[in-house]
Amino acid sequence: MRLMITLPAMVLASPALAAEGFDGKGLSFWWALPFAGLLLCIATGPVLYHRTWEHHYGKITALWAALIILPLVLFKGAGVALEAVLHTMLLEYMSFIILLFALFTVAGGILVTGNLRGTPAVNTGLLAIGTALASVVGTTGASMILIRPIIRANDNRRHNVHVVIFFIFLVSNIGGSLTPLGDPPLFLGFLRGVDFFWTTSHMFGEFLFLSIALLVIFYIWDTVLHAKDDKLPPLPDKTPDRGIKLYGTVNFALLGAIIVMILISASWKPGVSIRFPGGAVELQNLMRDSALVLIALISLKITPKPVRSGNEFSWGPILEVAKLFAGIFICMIPVLAMLKAGKDGAFAPLVALVSNPDGSPNNVAYFWLTGTLSSFLDNAPTYLVFFELAGGDPKVLMTQGALTLAAISCGAVFMGANSYIGNAPNFMVYAIAKDMGVKMPSFFGYMVWSVGILIPLFIAVTFIFFR
Repeated sequence: MRLMITLPAMVLASPALAAEGFDGKGLSFWWALPFAGLLLCIATGPVLYHRTWEHHYGKITALWAALIILPLVLFKGAGVALEAVLHTMLLEYMSFIILLFALFTVAGGILVTGNLRGTPAVNTGLLAIGTALASVVGTTGASMILIRPIIRANDNRRHNVHVVIFFIFLVSNIGGSLTPLGDPPLFLGFLRGVDFFWTTSHMFGEFLFLSIALLVIFYIWDTVLHAKDDKLPPLPDKTPDRGIKLYGTVNFALLGAIIVMILISASWKPGVSIRFPGGAVELQNLMRDSALVLIALISLKITPKPVRSGNEFSWGPILEVAKLFAGIFICMIPVLAMLKAGKDGAFAPLVALVSNPDGSPNNVAYFWLTGTLSSFLDNAPTYLVFFELAGGDPKVLMTQGALTLAAISCGAVFMGANSYIGNAPNFMVYAIAKDMGVKMPSFFGYMVWSVGILIPLFIAVTFIFFR
């Protein structure tokens, strides 16, 4: 089954159509239905009707996008529709897919082979490494690199499901919270003007608390189960212990080059742009995207083919996400316009829900509402919805609104771990583990784990950081 992958993603540099005469004040909820319908299909398709979804997701996505474009042409005019689509696809979508392509290609060229014995100390160490790595190569990249080694390390144990569960919690979600490269919502915020290292400084406390708490819980849990395994007759080891080897290490340098190019594009402002109907492409962004494509091509050229084969590397996942997010970007055009309208728009009740009686932001509501939706919908567009509800001005949100932005960011990143579909790497890890013989829980079985372990920790985060 092809798997959705959302590495640093959802690039929405400015509210689509806000400057193009598409006034969100006059729009009804009907304009948001295609966006909601597409997200619902993405959430349920891989689980409830995976065969149909696998073969027709591109057509389904195109249908939802058409339900936005055609009404735009009919009710707003061909000119507004053209400018809207060009603005969204050239300024927002292209940057998204190019960065995704670069990170996916480079991370796919790093291969870990060999096998360790899955003791509590080794497992905890691997989880800690993956958690730290996720903010550098993205949650998907870190998951791709480490999931097979950690499963091989525990394939001779009767109790190994918890290892994969905690891997999803830490490596596939919480670990991506320290940089915009870690998780799609944070990269979205970066490209909307949030400083690259803002997340590092403002989310570090929450990240550290959850990471340490989960690693301690895991170590105790794994120690108990490891002792039970030792009392039973040993199972045959499918992958005997052998030394760990790392291949494709040159790709770490290329990952560094990606980070450098992103930082340069954020600091270098030559004031040169290329205009088109609906907006203008700034020179620094054009140079960044061109450099990212070049870096990806270099990785393809210099990485030996056996290395990518060892990772079961294919273009299927990135083709899937390219199609899905093309539809998401288009379907979000009227949603963003309505959110931009604030209290005068169709989402006024949602604005009231995240506001205190005196008009100040309710950070607890921002954290839990963002997180709840991120548990079942893609966390990148969910982040954007609440980013806009909070005002959408990155300079304000980074300063006097810092706690609100932190609440939105933490909710989107952390609570993606609540279900298999909360964040794309979750389902990827589930599929790989199941294929390798781990008896993974069902969709709702997994949520028993997440509700029992994560929700109490998220309540603690609420009282420690957002009250």
